Amino acid sequence: MENVIKYIAGFFSGLGTVLMAVLPVTILWFVLTGGSVFGMDVIGNLTTLVNDFGTGGFTGLVVLLVVMSFFVGKK
Repeated sequence: MENVIKYIAGFFSGLGTVLMAVLPVTILWFVLTGGSVFGMDVIGNLTTLVNDFGTGGFTGLVVLLVVMSFFVGKK
């Protein structure tokens, strides 16, 4: 059972790494061409996310800290 959990955790860790590598490329693509990537408006989605955190008050701050904790490398 422990091996299964490690396998699943490794899979999602790798998937997150790939998505974090693709994100800057999609932003650059949108800025250079003005076209969407995979049918998504990346800049619009990021803008909405930042606005939601900003208008969320204390709850938005707590959620932002939780989300950031996923992306900060643990040493």
